[in-house]
Amino acid sequence: MRILIATDAWRPQINGVVRTYERLDDELREMGVEPAFLTPSEFTTVPCPTYPEIRLAIPGYTYVIERLACAKPDAVHIATEGPVGWMTRQWCLNRRIPFTTAFHTRFPEYLSQRFRIPLDWTYAAQRRFHNAGAGLMVASPSLATDLEARGFERLMPWTRGVDTQNFHPRNIRLFGNAPVFLYVGRVAVEKNLDSFLSLDLPGRKVVVGSGPMLEILAARYPDVLFTGKKDGEELAQCYASAHVFVFPSLTDTFGIVLLEAMASGLPVAAFPVTGPIDNVIDGKTGVLDHDLRKACLHALELDRANIRTHATTSDWGAAARMFLSNVESALFAKQGRRVPARRRILSRRPRPARSTHSAGNPVRS
Repeated sequence: MRILIATDAWRPQINGVVRTYERLDDELREMGVEPAFLTPSEFTTVPCPTYPEIRLAIPGYTYVIERLACAKPDAVHIATEGPVGWMTRQWCLNRRIPFTTAFHTRFPEYLSQRFRIPLDWTYAAQRRFHNAGAGLMVASPSLATDLEARGFERLMPWTRGVDTQNFHPRNIRLFGNAPVFLYVGRVAVEKNLDSFLSLDLPGRKVVVGSGPMLEILAARYPDVLFTGKKDGEELAQCYASAHVFVFPSLTDTFGIVLLEAMASGLPVAAFPVTGPIDNVIDGKTGVLDHDLRKACLHALELDRANIRTHATTSDWGAAARMFLSNVESALFAKQGRRVPARRRILSRRPRPARSTHSAGNPVRS
């Protein structure tokens, strides 16, 4: 089976969307599925306003027609609502080819914070984009509930995984022995970092990652350690050196960094919103509270061994099988047919654990 995945988020970007599809590529190939990617690297690009690290493809619909005709995919999945996603969507609609989509990012909230664009306008555009597809994949139950209330249709669950071989507890203290409160991710306005960095906490605060707000926040909070981007072993050591992982975002749809932190034995302190409420067991693997300082201090008291055990249940192989099952279900449903039992079994069958170690994950959002 050949699946064409169209995405506006791709290397050299470092975020949760990119890493998700990098891992999906690896897992699907091990299942005998052939993924093909249509990305901004195949187009002339321009920097995204207010976020130049992200490159937006200049529409080239003629090229998309030629590229997809050459790929001859059995199924199409559109990951993002950018230029590449919209062009691929148009190609599918013109040829009445069913496709699935995924809701990775709350662009309405981001655009509202950056440009004061009303939420209803952007959600209307996203609803139009996704409802034309055969199925919309969402990462968490709370996100699905929210989107359904906003009029999004044909929602399908698609969870995420974590590399527990790379992220695990270690006896290491890169930042000293005093309590270390750690954030990992994009340093941008939508991540609500001021809510964390302005807290009166014992020990020290550490921010791992980069983004458009890095210099501004570094100047505003001179006592905070900003390390810049870290990946692989360096990133894993940062997690293992901390005492609490702080996740101040109010707009994330999942938060892969939550799984990485918990796999490293780190308790999470976060607001009770989408992402944390779907991944964190309040009082066991983290503390969720509208008072973030209170959550941080209470998280220090949690048992790190139990936190690690919970994180090991999140597996990238299972996430890939769920993705494939969603694609097949949507494809066959659009055609008025049932998914053959043989295909359902294949897409859900667990695989043996790998004997080799992953190269490591970069910083996500």
